[in-house]
Amino acid sequence: MSSRSSDAEAPKKATAKTAKVRTPSAGDPLRPSDHVDGTPTTESAGGPRLGPVGWARFAWRQLTSMRTAIVLLLMLALAAVPGSLVPQRSSDPNGVIAVRDANPDLVWLYDALQLHDVYTSPWFSAITILLLVSLVGCVIPRMRHHWAAMRARPPKTPARLSRLVGFQTVPGTAADVERAEGVLKRLGYRTERYGDSVSAERGYLRETGNLIFHASIVVIVVAIVAGSGFGFQSQRLVVEGEGFSLSGASLDTLNTGQWVSADDLPAFGIHLDDLDVVYETENMNAIGQPLDFTAFVQVTEDGDTHPGQIRINEPLRVQGSDLYLISNGYAPEITVTNADGTVVFDEIVPFLAQDNEMTSLGVVKLPDGLAEQVGLQGFFYPSAAQLETGAYASYYPDLLNPLLSLQVYTGDLGLDDGVPQSVYQLDTEDMEQVAGRDSAEPALLIGPGETVALPNGLGTISFEGIRRYAVIDVHRDVTQGWVLGGAIALVAGLLSSLLIPRRRLWVKATDQGLELAGLARGEDPRLEGAVDDLARRLRGDDADAEPEPPRST
Repeated sequence: MSSRSSDAEAPKKATAKTAKVRTPSAGDPLRPSDHVDGTPTTESAGGPRLGPVGWARFAWRQLTSMRTAIVLLLMLALAAVPGSLVPQRSSDPNGVIAVRDANPDLVWLYDALQLHDVYTSPWFSAITILLLVSLVGCVIPRMRHHWAAMRARPPKTPARLSRLVGFQTVPGTAADVERAEGVLKRLGYRTERYGDSVSAERGYLRETGNLIFHASIVVIVVAIVAGSGFGFQSQRLVVEGEGFSLSGASLDTLNTGQWVSADDLPAFGIHLDDLDVVYETENMNAIGQPLDFTAFVQVTEDGDTHPGQIRINEPLRVQGSDLYLISNGYAPEITVTNADGTVVFDEIVPFLAQDNEMTSLGVVKLPDGLAEQVGLQGFFYPSAAQLETGAYASYYPDLLNPLLSLQVYTGDLGLDDGVPQSVYQLDTEDMEQVAGRDSAEPALLIGPGETVALPNGLGTISFEGIRRYAVIDVHRDVTQGWVLGGAIALVAGLLSSLLIPRRRLWVKATDQGLELAGLARGEDPRLEGAVDDLARRLRGDDADAEPEPPRST
């Protein structure tokens, strides 16, 4: 019995073994012609290989995705942080010099990463360009899709409204569907009749606002880039009674865009007549705080001169350029004579404010005319008071008790080395202090109208008077209107995309009455209330109907 059984099973085992290795023929009705038995190959498991076109398409889709646009926007925000922390050549050239002098070991890092020119650096420009491409590639297809959706008919009425939000039935027949359609139209819905039912949809402004938001970002970025390329920014420190013309030779700093040269600057001149500063005098907790700054100027353009005013946050516009008042200070009138009584220096020297009380630091360099080179460095106190330590300080920013305190150095000023120097700094490395804290002679203390002798019989120095100065910033940005318009559109688009719901309502005539239901795209907590409101209107309970949010299509 066992032998018969084994003989009977042998053909079956052989048949099974043969079935495992059998290759289906092209006419096998049970398997497709391209079926392959066994373990898939590496190529089939990994999918088809992408050629150059496929990789290009993949890269483009990744770049133009909304996720990539958000990441690039965050990267742009982070890339702008160094520009606000590190002084920039375009806005604070003196700060750049000070930072590099204070951190000589980090100069290589500043230059390698272009931290002093962040907004014009290749890496910042690359992020900006990628963001623009990503936004444009993301927004344009969505605009086409949204335009097609706005022109399309509302969708057909679902077969089972009972599965949707707010389902309910109100009395009515097929004849009342037309009245329901009229109610929906008055509520701002686009409607379409499908037999004994009506389909209504509204809220297209939600997606419109979303697209406007993203398009506004593109407009703002493009406007900023174009404004930097076609605009310019310059600064000039001007003392009362003096003026300047808008030319590269008479400006302290000038930064022009890529497509602007010094010859393209507008032709006008500014003369500062008076700088009026108003300080707080009544509030004891804020005595001395500046309340208002007003620069009274004379503007010369096209051969005509007319008055003008520049105030904080109220720039003066001349030939498409805005003139801003960005800082102010004091400039003592100093005269120096040599031992023979010959005047070797007679200038107005601006001193830079160091605190809120306008304690100001200044430098006077005398390379010629005296027996040796002399450098003067010291402070100007608008309202001087002597402390218990013997040092002086200013207790009020206005001119109540002006005092000039100067330390005197002799030696090599370093002006003959050919290395540019700041007029507000004195390099005392190769100089000897002959008057001041670290010398036998005290610092020179001079009041207005006074004259004191310089040490070692070098001559005399006189404090003739004091004037105010203003730092005027001349700025032109041809895209300011575009940036403002883009910002307004951005906020409006964002509010629309957040506040306007996208919803659909249906009314369908059945044997039980009019069935009502709704469906929202995204979150819409008021959808069920909208269905209830429609039901009340169809029942004739308009007086009790809740107010509907602003209509939108």
